[in-house]
Amino acid sequence: MAEEIKYTPQTWPEHPETANLEGKNKFLGFWLFLGGETVLFASLFATYLALKDKGPEGMTFTTQSLFSEGLPLVFLMTMLLLTSSLTSVYAMYHMKNFNFRGMQTWMAITVLLGLGFLALEIYEFYHYVHIGFYFSQSAFSSAFFTLVGTHGLHVVIGLGWIILLMLRNAKRGLSVYNAQKYYTASLYWHFIDVVWVFIFTVVYLMGVMG
Repeated sequence: MAEEIKYTPQTWPEHPETANLEGKNKFLGFWLFLGGETVLFASLFATYLALKDKGPEGMTFTTQSLFSEGLPLVFLMTMLLLTSSLTSVYAMYHMKNFNFRGMQTWMAITVLLGLGFLALEIYEFYHYVHIGFYFSQSAFSSAFFTLVGTHGLHVVIGLGWIILLMLRNAKRGLSVYNAQKYYTASLYWHFIDVVWVFIFTVVYLMGVMG
């Protein structure tokens, strides 16, 4: 079996994530999965844009009043997530160079940055609820929490995926079999980052500009 082969830096394939038929099938299947995820988020974005100004007459919260004060926090969240995307690239670089320890190290840094992002997002939600902006407060709040909360759920899934991969393979080293899994997890993480860039732009920046 492919996972039982003992590789060396000299015998390690140039593209281990697609070195066999199973890897190629996983790669194709995962892109189809991301296509479905793209449709999901496109629908949530469309719903948010349609409802962001909807609410009870004289509603207290608008995008400008809500997001102007918290923009520095959201910018910090964005920097954490974008940096985590870069660290996952470093992890894949080490994977392709058959450096298991380097890959695990950069994956661990990716997880820490992702946890930092998640902690700040939880704080952001707590703050909004504390000032009276909660899920059922208006159509605007429902659309906001659904869009940003769905992204947060994907961050949790991505972190869980990476952590389980790291723990399960801690003593196994690199193989073509688990390289495919690390690579798809990295792609998933990049997708999460791209979605957040759109959220930061459409929800927060455009919201502040009105």
